[in-house]
Amino acid sequence: MDKLKLHTPDFTEENIAKLAELFPNCVVEAKDENGRLKKAIDFDQLRQELSHSVVEGPRERYHLDWPGKREALLAANAPIAKTLRPCRDESVDFDTTKNLFIEGDNLEALKLLQETYLNKVKMIYIDPPYNTGNDFIYNDDYSEDAESYFENSGQKDRAGKQLVANTEANGRFHSDWISMMYSRIRLAWNILREDGAIYISLDDNEVANLRRMCDEIFGAENFVATLIWQKVFSPKNTARHFSEDHDYIVVYAKHKDTWSPQLLPRSEEAIARYSNLDKDPRGPWTSSDLTARNYYGAGIYEVTGPTGKIFSSGKGRYWRQNLTKFQELDKDHRIWWGEAGENMPRLKRFLSEVKDGVVPQTLLLHTMVGHTQEAKKELLKYADFTETENVLNSVKPTRLLRHLLRIGTSPQSGDIVMDFFAGSGPLASATLLQNREDSGNRKFILVQIPENLPKEEATVKTIADLAKSRIKNISRNIQDLEEKKKNSIKQNINKKGFDQLDFGFRVLKIDSSNMKEVYYTPDALNKGDLFAHADNIREDRTAEDLLFQVLLDWGVDLSLPIQQEIIDKKTVFFVDEDALAACFDTGINEDFVKQLATRKPLRVVFRDAGFESDSVKINVEQIFKLMSPSTEVKTI
Repeated sequence: MDKLKLHTPDFTEENIAKLAELFPNCVVEAKDENGRLKKAIDFDQLRQELSHSVVEGPRERYHLDWPGKREALLAANAPIAKTLRPCRDESVDFDTTKNLFIEGDNLEALKLLQETYLNKVKMIYIDPPYNTGNDFIYNDDYSEDAESYFENSGQKDRAGKQLVANTEANGRFHSDWISMMYSRIRLAWNILREDGAIYISLDDNEVANLRRMCDEIFGAENFVATLIWQKVFSPKNTARHFSEDHDYIVVYAKHKDTWSPQLLPRSEEAIARYSNLDKDPRGPWTSSDLTARNYYGAGIYEVTGPTGKIFSSGKGRYWRQNLTKFQELDKDHRIWWGEAGENMPRLKRFLSEVKDGVVPQTLLLHTMVGHTQEAKKELLKYADFTETENVLNSVKPTRLLRHLLRIGTSPQSGDIVMDFFAGSGPLASATLLQNREDSGNRKFILVQIPENLPKEEATVKTIADLAKSRIKNISRNIQDLEEKKKNSIKQNINKKGFDQLDFGFRVLKIDSSNMKEVYYTPDALNKGDLFAHADNIREDRTAEDLLFQVLLDWGVDLSLPIQQEIIDKKTVFFVDEDALAACFDTGINEDFVKQLATRKPLRVVFRDAGFESDSVKINVEQIFKLMSPSTEVKTI
């Protein structure tokens, strides 16, 4: 029973708790004047969180530290002048799909998605470089302060130069890897739902550092489990010390108290363990031991079976229930004495009364979730490449990822799953297959940098291309199989919900902002360039490019359906019917604005230089106030 506090609130503790919600990595362990551990604020870390430049001033305390930590935090917080440009030619069902494939640096992608997907992603799975000494990691630029980084980040495209080999000869071998991961996981925490979780594949090289890093970002209390995946099924006799048969999958919840795993369906083997030897009307049952080793004073007694045989709990063991409870169970026919009534009593557990599924286990055997050879065969089957050198060694089997999807998502909740180290896209493949199995409506967001393949191919040039080809092929394969089954009445039963499944994906590529440099640095404008910059939008950008930058800036879901209509000879984009209307044509007049206002969109945006005259630009807001007062009006 809790005691009354009998004192006024401890506002220090309350403030620490509030800061822990906003900045969990700033809460550390410290000792009070009596040497007892307590929670405290790492003010140096908090100062860094609230600063646009590197803050000095480390102190002794229990926390994870490494060369470059403050720069990594700065990299996570620094703004960028980038955008996402749509690529219809590489997409499937561009206008209607809710799946996204983002091509580019994942740190930049996570920053671009912060506002739109804040607290919206149910499950994140990543398979980052393991830092084995042969991996490539991201070469993030920590040298600039936030203002310079914001001004310059849109000036050049660093694609192809962002990955560097991290060899063991590097003096900052572990530090560089941790810095790369730290900034990305920090941003990933923001977009996770309150009841969401992240799953991170790794091996022994960095798993200890990853745990400490995630303890800092998520809070140690939000660690869920370390899953052990048996990735190979036969020993490697060439191993110097031990044959490494497993990888880890580290799981952290955003808030462990609000996250819970989905129960997994029972296997046929598990169901077969239940039978009904005594024809009990409550149905099939299995039995369990009624004794335990832990001392229980009321669990010391003898019982008499149906044939008069006397049973005790046994040496060093005790009945789990007291005698009264045991007798109640026996009266309710929940005690099994064996077919002849002479066996040690056991408790009957009915299938109808147990949980509707089984609790996930931390050990993932290859027979249940697949292995690396299976993963490589899947890649060879579905991706468009011919050179064996391009088979990715770290690819994961879709059975493994489908298992995680069953644990971390619900079929009909529209859950968003994300992988920002997408590789060849196994998470997308797993999502499509799992949605097919349970008629789910999960949506995926993949991010992959266009890293060149080890050996040049005729049709695909990068790992991102490999992923896109794989997703397209597995989608076609699923649909072809369904088409073959459609003439079978029996198989048509399984077609429930198939027509509603989403087999498309919308390709978006990270690029410099659609706005000219002067938009961000107006002080740099020379008088001689005044007329050249009358339009602040880059010449090579399309109206659809502008639309997606607006979606990002306004925090509108990037996967919403898009329709184009011609109104008074002007092209208008309607996002999710009335969520947003956008027109970037020139020559906008009041008649057109009035026609658009009759549609009563929630938001409307025009090109700043697109109005027929200054008077039209001034009157736009008044027109919407009169005809559609709830519409928010903006220009770019």
